[in-house]
Amino acid sequence: MTLKEKTKILDKDDIDRALQRIAHEIIEKVKATGDIAVVGIKNRGAYLAERLASKIEKITNSKVPVGALDITLYRDDLTEASSQPVVHATEITFDIDGKKVMLVDDVLYTGRTIRCALDALIDLGRPGQIQLAVLIDRGHRELPIRADYVGKNVPTSLKEVVEVRLSESDGKDEVVLCEKED
Repeated sequence: MTLKEKTKILDKDDIDRALQRIAHEIIEKVKATGDIAVVGIKNRGAYLAERLASKIEKITNSKVPVGALDITLYRDDLTEASSQPVVHATEITFDIDGKKVMLVDDVLYTGRTIRCALDALIDLGRPGQIQLAVLIDRGHRELPIRADYVGKNVPTSLKEVVEVRLSESDGKDEVVLCEKED
């Protein structure tokens, strides 16, 4: 299967503005920012989590713990994804017990990735609350999961794919809508 690029949804500035807005929304909703911890789902969610935590820190002038969560072994499609899955380290060096954890991912689609991340987080401790922030919500949920903070809602067809490209992994920042070609 190949992908044909259709439309650029967000550019570098749009991504930055979306993260800035989400940071302000989190601060407004949570109030006690000393209880916030930001955890990104590897890989692109972790990069977005770093950026989001930095923005929250700049606004509040207080340090926000940030970590990265690997959900590979929690996936329900593990055997379909690869016969030799690549497991990355979870990098959470702080106690999540009682924290208001902001779980961050790049695209919310079926909800299965988020379910895996919730299982992985609960295995690490007992957060006081878990909220979800995503850059793109494309719809097509299979599980009853919704984001608390959304950078952009992008209605898609099942033939379309949302590609988030970030400078940390892809050399540039953009979100592109592509179409599957058989």
